[in-house]
Amino acid sequence: MAKKLIQVLLVDDSASVRQTLAHLLEQTDDIRVMAAVGDPYLAVAKIEQQVPDVIILDIEMPKMDGLSFLQQIMSQHPIPTIICSSLAVEGSDSIMKSLSYGAVDVIAKPKLGTKQFLEESAIQIQDAVRAASGARLSRVRQTLEPSGQPKLTADAILPAAGKKILTETTDKIIVIGASTGGTEALRVFLEALPEDCPGLVIVQHMPENFTRSFALRLDSLCRVHVKEAKNGDPVLRGQALIAPGNLHTLVKRSGALYFVEVKDGPLVTRHRPSVDVLFRSSAVHAGKNAVAVIMTGMGDDGARGMKELKDAGALTVAQDEASCVVFGMPNEAIKRGAIDYVLPLEKIANLVYTRAQGRG
Repeated sequence: MAKKLIQVLLVDDSASVRQTLAHLLEQTDDIRVMAAVGDPYLAVAKIEQQVPDVIILDIEMPKMDGLSFLQQIMSQHPIPTIICSSLAVEGSDSIMKSLSYGAVDVIAKPKLGTKQFLEESAIQIQDAVRAASGARLSRVRQTLEPSGQPKLTADAILPAAGKKILTETTDKIIVIGASTGGTEALRVFLEALPEDCPGLVIVQHMPENFTRSFALRLDSLCRVHVKEAKNGDPVLRGQALIAPGNLHTLVKRSGALYFVEVKDGPLVTRHRPSVDVLFRSSAVHAGKNAVAVIMTGMGDDGARGMKELKDAGALTVAQDEASCVVFGMPNEAIKRGAIDYVLPLEKIANLVYTRAQGRG
């Protein structure tokens, strides 16, 4: 029996962007571009003929802007939608609004570059479509695993922990990984934390430049201070550091002080930043002083690193299936025996804070 193709509708007023996206998507054997149109009105006409599995949507378009179209779609006939945009300037909240309106992911508009750049863009855009096609909107759908492309492990960035895990400090840190659906899951989690929470380091799969707007939005909503991580930033109580898009973020330690290293490197488990890289570095430098959470997302990024954290004595938590948009990453960590607690999203913050404070 032939594998069902993921049918994608592209909505962007730029013919060159539509052409580039279609080229990147149709390199695979499991994705088909059913139509590529220049405005939302044409998109509605196509949807009336055939409902796509996934919509890739620009925000800035003539006749009707992408946000208005997204609201209309989500209120009338929810379809997994990915925002494809170049809007990432400070103060622009269009991307964050789109995620709160129901978009499941955001990708940067593809542009011409080196062969490696285009290859990495293809991997990330294809995986975003696969994840969106398995996203939970009105009902549970089977998640799809990425196919075809090889995956590097965290070995590409740093070696695994040796027998000796550094535990001379008793300060706790919280490390979190998330992907599709994670922007809203992180908002719910962080809003529930008090301002004296132990320091947090977070990897949310998101394109370059968009993570700064994401951090600014969270900072405006939460009692903890939220900022995009910069190389050398200390991990401080009452502060959450968001890994910048397109760079790996590692936890390091100097004496009793934790800090982050932000660095370039290859895609690890098809991502940059990679949750596995954050988690492995936390296993090496924090060990049993870490509390780790893996949230909604497709694939297995973070599963290996979570097992390394558990083996190092860290407390490990996974978001449960019912509250995930895509139950991929948490499920992979659970299957590896890497998880101490599986909890609904709304209960994770209380457990994490209590245990990171040394109670419970």
